[in-house]
Amino acid sequence: MSIGRLAYIYFINSPIFKKSVLLVANGELLEEIERDLAIADANYKIKYFINTTSNSIKPVSDKEVPASRLKDIVKLGVHEIVVTRSSKFSSTELYSDLLDLFNQGHVIKEYSEVYEDLSGRVYVSFKDKDFFKQFPFSQHKVKPLYRLAHRFFDVLISIVGLLGLVLLLPFLYCINLMANKGPLFYTQERVGKKGRLFKIYKLRSMVVNAEKDGAVWAGKNDTRITAFGKFLRKTRLDEFPQFINILKGEMSVIGPRPERPVFVDQLAKEIPFYPTRHIIKPGLTGWAQVSTSYGASVDDSLLKLQYDLYYIKHRNIFLDLNIVIKTLSTVLFFRGQ
Repeated sequence: MSIGRLAYIYFINSPIFKKSVLLVANGELLEEIERDLAIADANYKIKYFINTTSNSIKPVSDKEVPASRLKDIVKLGVHEIVVTRSSKFSSTELYSDLLDLFNQGHVIKEYSEVYEDLSGRVYVSFKDKDFFKQFPFSQHKVKPLYRLAHRFFDVLISIVGLLGLVLLLPFLYCINLMANKGPLFYTQERVGKKGRLFKIYKLRSMVVNAEKDGAVWAGKNDTRITAFGKFLRKTRLDEFPQFINILKGEMSVIGPRPERPVFVDQLAKEIPFYPTRHIIKPGLTGWAQVSTSYGASVDDSLLKLQYDLYYIKHRNIFLDLNIVIKTLSTVLFFRGQ
């Protein structure tokens, strides 16, 4: 551990890995942007700030510099210039200076692009009225070869998974008979691609009639989960029957988590663009599932939605492979929830 920490201090946390950034943005967004960047990557620091708010009277930060000094500041040593999409240039001089710097080879990025690269999710919020600017629908199109390969591996992995389930079924049935008292399997209605409803298959991990009083968010330490159910969830065995849904074409191995209609309706009221995640098939695992913990509230669902939209926007064979490796580590080290 000591060697690992020393390696981190002298290499990973070395100044050569730190990026000093000049931010061009509305003054009201500075605090929020600094907070989000600190969470995403501690080495990515805003060193200078140009306020594009035209009616700004006094500096909003000690990092603030006048727009007229842009070129001089860049010469002092700035790795990147980040411009927010909401920036409204008070003069054409600032835009011209940025254009000159770009032509000279300086790196200039839009903030949402930086946020996605650092955090692995698309930036959206409850009050985001310009979501269509953040998520260009034309980019979610994938090449036919990728789509064909994706489906091929869906079928292949499903067959292997179902064969494994069949081998384990006698043991699971006996343990369930003694420890879980009730049916081993259960079905539940979920929302699929294009908002279509389908029946999902799972191994029961909760007590019988767990929702007799209505649908409830499943929490991390949910008392409705049985002792045997905890084992099924830790090993992700409870989700193996979903390979049937994958073979039927209702789901994919990788995609957004299939959600229940009652929660989709609720979340669509709170987050108007929530149904965007239904552009593709839901998945047994996904970028949101391996990147964050179990969602048990509207706020958690917004965070998971950001990861889902990132996957839809950037999905490729390398991202899929990354998700598969993280999922396997979850199964092997019993980190399921």
